[in-house]
Amino acid sequence: MPRLPDALRALRYRNYRLFFSGQMISLIGTWMQTVAQSWLVYRLTGQASMLGVVAFAGQFPIFVLSTLGGMASDRMRAHTLIVITQSASLLLTLVLALLTLGGHVHIWHVVVLSMLLGVVNAFDIPARQVFVAQTVERGDLMNAIALNSSMFNGARIIGPAVAGLLVASVGEGWCFLINSLSYLAVIAGLLAMRLDPAHTRRRPAGESPVLEGFRFILGAHPIRDLLLLMGLMSLMGMPYSVLMPLFADQILHGGAKALGVLMGVSGIGALVGAFSLALRRNAKGLGWWIAVCGMGFGAALIAFSLSRSFPLSVMIMLPLGYTLMVQMASTNTLIQMMIPDALRGRVMAVYSMLFIGMAPIGALIGGNLAHHIGAPLTVALGGGGCLAAGLLFALRLPTWRQGAQVLYRSEEATRNAASSGR
Repeated sequence: MPRLPDALRALRYRNYRLFFSGQMISLIGTWMQTVAQSWLVYRLTGQASMLGVVAFAGQFPIFVLSTLGGMASDRMRAHTLIVITQSASLLLTLVLALLTLGGHVHIWHVVVLSMLLGVVNAFDIPARQVFVAQTVERGDLMNAIALNSSMFNGARIIGPAVAGLLVASVGEGWCFLINSLSYLAVIAGLLAMRLDPAHTRRRPAGESPVLEGFRFILGAHPIRDLLLLMGLMSLMGMPYSVLMPLFADQILHGGAKALGVLMGVSGIGALVGAFSLALRRNAKGLGWWIAVCGMGFGAALIAFSLSRSFPLSVMIMLPLGYTLMVQMASTNTLIQMMIPDALRGRVMAVYSMLFIGMAPIGALIGGNLAHHIGAPLTVALGGGGCLAAGLLFALRLPTWRQGAQVLYRSEEATRNAASSGR
């Protein structure tokens, strides 16, 4: 194919192009469902605590089961596992769409279906992390991760904006139906791929396969520090997204359309952050960016909690989205570059457990706090916690860099030895 711009170099791999295009379509539908489901819960109950309960139901299974998902990704074909999980997601979202369009949906339906979708995602997320690393060469892995983040946030711009309009005009059910159909794009792309035989062989199970990943993390302090920071940021910072319907309606008085705009603008900031990472040729300096963006994300949350102006809140969502994305994608990149292939699924499952799995605990706490002290103060407290966590990581940077260099060189040596032995 013609030479691509440097920022798009991972797209020269056929399998990655198919995966990227299918995921882009599907993620637009996913973001539509995220916004529509939040609004549906708010419309059915009018309670901040229920927003937290539904978020908890959808994400807590990831915290509990992602280590099993990571083990499955390391022991069976990641491609096959993704086909299964995407098919299951299609069916679950279709059920929610039919219940909502038929006027029969109740809050318990949303909670149960969210929980089942969380179980599916506990296996899907680690499998996708493993599979992306199989679709590109190591030198282009950072670019592939950055493009994945760009794809995620491009969908985050389009999906909420479309969902806000659809919810306001025809209701939430159509958003769920569109999301259900969007999974067909991913499945079609996966089935059209030509797979490397080295990635289709099942790996034999080792002794204590789940604990093996945890032992590696505990012995590698640079990876452990990154994962702990990610978990703290998720626990304290991510509840803001669960409380967004309250900000849009009760504080900024804009309704569903305002919710779509706020989420979309946050996606623009995140897209800019992801694209800036795609332009990078190496990981040098990413540790410093993780610390700065962790503190910046906390400061943006505090500023957002204090705003009572819709235009100002929209402006704040830009740096909020940017700092969160750079911190998250940089952490993902550095971890992926320091772990061996044989443990990739299990280590990235812990990443998913802390980044996505801690969010429901934060959402449950945040929803209940918001019920008693209000959404603005809840978000401000979370922002202060993120600011402190980023500062602590910054103070540990000199020690962290030394350990990270040792891990990276060790992994490079292992790969070179494996390549020369083939």
